[in-house]
Amino acid sequence: MPRENRKRGKKHKKKADEEVHNEEYAAPEERSLALEQEAGPSWIVSAPNTPAVDHEAPFGYADSELKAYFRTVDVQIREWQEGQDEPNEDDEDVDPNENRRLFFVAALEEMSHKEKQLATDPDCSGILERMSYSMDDFVRRVFLDRLSGSLEILAKHRFASHVCQTIFTIASDTIYRESRGIYPPASESTDEGELRTLTQLVLDSCQEFIPSLSALVMDQFASHVIRAVLMLLAPHLSSEDSSQQAGKQKLMVRSKKSAAWKARQGPMKSVFVDTEAEKPARISSKEFQEAAAKFVMALREQLDENEVRALAANKVASPVLQMLLEIETAQDMADTPNSLMDRVLVGLITFSHSNAKIMPEASDYLATLLRDPTSSHLLETLVSHSPPKVFDILWLIYFKGKLSKLAVHPVANFVVARAFGRLSAEQLNEVCSELEGVYGKIIKASRTGVLRALVDRAAALHAHEARICDVICTAFDLDTPEDRKLLVHCILRLLPIQEYKAAIVAKGDQADKDGDEHAKRRGKAKAGDDPLEPKTQGAVLLQAMLRISTPHNEPILDSIQNMSIEELLEMAHHVTSSRVLDVVLDSPTVQPKAKRKFILKLIGHFHELVDDRIGSRVGDRCWASSDTYLKEKIARSLIPHERFLAGSFYGKFFARNLHLHLLQRNVEEWKNLQVTKSTPETSKAQPAPTKAAPDATSDAAKSSNADEQRKKKRKAHPTGEIDELFESTLGKRVKKGALGIEDQSGVAEKAKVQNPAVEKFAADKSLKDVMGAIRSAPKEDKGHQKKRKK
Repeated sequence: MPRENRKRGKKHKKKADEEVHNEEYAAPEERSLALEQEAGPSWIVSAPNTPAVDHEAPFGYADSELKAYFRTVDVQIREWQEGQDEPNEDDEDVDPNENRRLFFVAALEEMSHKEKQLATDPDCSGILERMSYSMDDFVRRVFLDRLSGSLEILAKHRFASHVCQTIFTIASDTIYRESRGIYPPASESTDEGELRTLTQLVLDSCQEFIPSLSALVMDQFASHVIRAVLMLLAPHLSSEDSSQQAGKQKLMVRSKKSAAWKARQGPMKSVFVDTEAEKPARISSKEFQEAAAKFVMALREQLDENEVRALAANKVASPVLQMLLEIETAQDMADTPNSLMDRVLVGLITFSHSNAKIMPEASDYLATLLRDPTSSHLLETLVSHSPPKVFDILWLIYFKGKLSKLAVHPVANFVVARAFGRLSAEQLNEVCSELEGVYGKIIKASRTGVLRALVDRAAALHAHEARICDVICTAFDLDTPEDRKLLVHCILRLLPIQEYKAAIVAKGDQADKDGDEHAKRRGKAKAGDDPLEPKTQGAVLLQAMLRISTPHNEPILDSIQNMSIEELLEMAHHVTSSRVLDVVLDSPTVQPKAKRKFILKLIGHFHELVDDRIGSRVGDRCWASSDTYLKEKIARSLIPHERFLAGSFYGKFFARNLHLHLLQRNVEEWKNLQVTKSTPETSKAQPAPTKAAPDATSDAAKSSNADEQRKKKRKAHPTGEIDELFESTLGKRVKKGALGIEDQSGVAEKAKVQNPAVEKFAADKSLKDVMGAIRSAPKEDKGHQKKRKK
């Protein structure tokens, strides 16, 4: 405001009051004329005064007292889920879950008819997610029914979208039970009408999402809800064929930020039922398949070709497009012109159906997908699920002749590895020839996924396996037979032979300078900087090579056999390299002779092997892979180290399976015990109960249940001193079933017990009977007692 217009003192309102007084007493004609001048012409109609919608709380704000109550509910349910407040099992008269049910029912009553307000609240939305895991089938139906009609608004909301996503994720359990005809009891009150099943509620929710699907796919919150719905409709999307695919599917449902937030919330599970013990199989009904097809058709109608291609580069919409492409392929809708896959592939499917003989030119759009971090995932889906004719066209235009650059590219190498999984034997041979001279660059750039894909494809086709092994040796500069003895060392560290030898020399020089103890501490402190540290990529490549058929996997086995026992133990004690030894023992392509040779190499050092957290697991696998004769050799080699195993934190668990006391006392009985453990329980013939005595079977079942309860109680209490005394003198008591074992001829031989007193003690199971036998034993006369005192 200019200085000359500023005035001091009080403002005079006399003129304003006079103007209001004149307007009130003005003529009606003058007032109407003034209103017309302010409102404008008569043909302009003003919009009604509607209150603005609050996007943060579209259904209103939750009461502060209600939010405080649900905070206490969250704390209590979190304690139950984490197992901090376990019910008291000593009181058998009271149901331990009764208090939880009453508490949960009270929380549901407070939540009734306020679901939308609580779902959009930043504090209570997470509490609803936690509570939804403990809801039964009826409550889930009521909850989703209350949200119906507003799912589009809730899906776009920042907090309510997570609630919708959770309810669609856990709905598979209820839908599985409904498919088998298992329904909760119907409510007697008819005031609110008939409650729809959860299957029908999901189908109605799909109809609610489809009209605005193109907008929901692009929304940063609603996109995750659509993914959860598609995973529910098409269970094949969540099939965990491999660990890589499983991790990819997890990222499809939740973003990294959302998954990290949920991981910090602790375990999400039911407080009433152990849902992790039995996970029902997901079903794919005809209604769900039709609903999934409607999503594909809706996106075709709502978006044109350019808009569909634009979804590929969008971080939010690209995962949804990948899922829709997989659904389209599963329902045989992709191999048609103008499909979603045809639009993304720039008309290659239409070209495959035509009779044109001239190959189309390479599209800049697909070439961009190869090198884009977001779009490359979509191209992986296209390469994996495209029809065979279309894949051949893709291979000829975009991959063949360009592998030398694509295989070492930081993004394109993943697409190349996925494309290798669909090669024919002839194409595989061409790839090996094209990549000559590039293998060294692949190793230096750590693009081992390309080599692993080649090995896996050769193993699947059983073709060119010998050439693939030569390719791996060439990549690490292993030319001579002496160099190939270090094949496992080089691949495990991802170092060529010369670099590996240089790292060994450098480590030895550093150890001489600093001293052995200081070098050990320095190596532990900087394990990540150590070039000799085993790499995960190298271990995975070795596992793939061990799955090649014999004799092409023998270079790996020979390299392991040429290791010194110190190197082998170091490899078995490492969390990464020990996985290679697991495949040696478990792979069906490794001959039993090679497995036996590997186990015999460790005999005499098993006590050192199992004295470690990782090595004890390798020792268990060696024991499980051995026959009875080899087990006896392992057990006899460990008899001198029995005290060492008993004092080892990890070795004592391994020693429990050996039964060394029984081996020293009775070899035949020990062998029969090992045969019993090796034979599966399902193969044993069980006599069918006779029809003449149905009561006897029921009594036997009751007695068996009683025996199981007694065994559980005995396991809960520590063994007494008298039990330990008899175990040390007479050996561990063996069940009667272990004494009668069928030999190779099929005849059951009972274990021979020479001393009848020992047989009586072995048959007795209770401590009371043992004590009675001790008291009833004849006492020595006084003369013998005096001699003993002297």
